Amino acid sequence: MRAPISVVIPTLDAAPQLAACLAALVEGLEAGLIRELIVSDGGSGDDTTALADAWGAQVVSGPASRGGQLRRGVAAAQGRWVLVLHADTVLQEGWSGVVAEHLNSSACAGWFRLRFDRGGRFVAGWANLRSRLGLPYGDQGLLLPRSLYDAVGGYADQPLMEDVAMARSLRGKLVRLDAVAVTSAAKYRQQGWIRRGARNLWTLVRYACGVSPARLAQAYRR
Repeated sequence: MRAPISVVIPTLDAAPQLAACLAALVEGLEAGLIRELIVSDGGSGDDTTALADAWGAQVVSGPASRGGQLRRGVAAAQGRWVLVLHADTVLQEGWSGVVAEHLNSSACAGWFRLRFDRGGRFVAGWANLRSRLGLPYGDQGLLLPRSLYDAVGGYADQPLMEDVAMARSLRGKLVRLDAVAVTSAAKYRQQGWIRRGARNLWTLVRYACGVSPARLAQAYRR
C-alpha cells in the first residue's frame, strides 16, 4: 500500500526557512507516512526551488497567491491525506506517531498546537485557544483527508486569509493533534509582539466584515 500523505508547502523566497521544515519531515518518511512532497512556488528569486528539488520535491509553479498556490499544490497531490505546512513551520519530534494514530482513528481535519521558536507564549496561547474555537491559522499546519478537502471545495484562490476561509469550511470537522508545530517569530520580533498581534487581529476582523482578501493583502504588505 502506498504511503497516505501528500505534503504541500507554499513558498515564496523561502530558502532560509525551508531546510528546517523539510528536515523535520524525515521522521514521517521513515515511518512510511509520506508519499510525496509538493512545493508550490509563487515565483521565488532565491534558491527555494533548487533546494526543494534537491530534497526530491515536486515543484509546482504559478502566480504568488497563497490560496492559489495551495490549490495548485493540492491539485497535484495523489495521497489519500494532505498535510499543508508553511515553509517556516517545523513539526516537533514525535509528530509522526500522533499523525499515524489520527489517520487510523478519525476522518476529521487536524491542526497542531502552535509554539514560536523564540518567546511569544501569550500569543501562542491565544492562537491555540482560537483554534479550539474552530479557527486555526496556516502556520499551525493542517492535516485532512483528500475526500474532505474536495467536499468543501478546496482552498480559495485568494492572496490572504485562505486559511481562515478553509477553517470556516471545515467547521465542526476540526480537531487538535497532540503534537507541536514550531513557527518562526521573526516577524513578531521585528514588528513587536503587540503590534503584530493587533495587526493580525484587525485583519481578521476586517475580513469577517467583508473586506476583500485583495484589499487586505495590500494593507498587510504595507
